[in-house]
Formats: sequence, structure tokens, C-alpha cells
Amino acid sequence: MSPRPYSRLTTDALKLLSAQVRLARKQRGMTELELAERAGIARSTLQLIEKGDPRVDIGLVFEAATLAGVTLFIAEASSFGPQIERLEDKLALLPRSIRRPKGAVNDEF
Repeated sequence: MSPRPYSRLTTDALKLLSAQVRLARKQRGMTELELAERAGIARSTLQLIEKGDPRVDIGLVFEAATLAGVTLFIAEASSFGPQIERLEDKLALLPRSIRRPKGAVNDEF
């Protein structure tokens, strides 16, 4: 089975985040093993994160990035709350699920 193809934007974003994690870890003087232990993951998983492997769980990537000191999205994590609330308000106005019509709509009255 061949690996799943990813868009150029996805692969570039993975490369950027993985390089940021590696740089932050090294700037803090942390070994791979130290960061992996703090994140509760195997050293091999951290190596995959730092290589930008798209198969690694996004939660693990974010945890390693946070522990290494990488800023995710915004400088102040405390501002996530208001942003999440605004997005949840917008989502509340939309249908819970999106379904395609089963048949053609007859709009000729």
C-alpha cells in the first residue's frame, strides 16, 4: 500500500511545525528523550514529530510543541477561550450535520 498523498500546504505546515519543535527543544537544552518523557511518548514518536510525519496524532504533536515552548496559533493561550466561544456560537447557528438531498428537488409548482 502506498503512502497517502498530502497537499503541498499540509506538508509545508508539517515541516514548519516540526522544525519549530526541534529548534525550541534544542534552544531549551532538552534531549529528545527528555522531551519525549515529559510528553509521555516514546522517543521514536518524538523523532517522527520532528521529521514532520503526518501520521502522528495531532494531539501528540501539539503537546510536544507546547512543552518545547512553541507558540501555537497565538501568543496568549488564555485568549483561546474567547476564540473557541465565538466559533462555537457560529457552529450553533449551522445545521448539526450536512446531508446531500437524496433526489432531485422539484421546485416547479
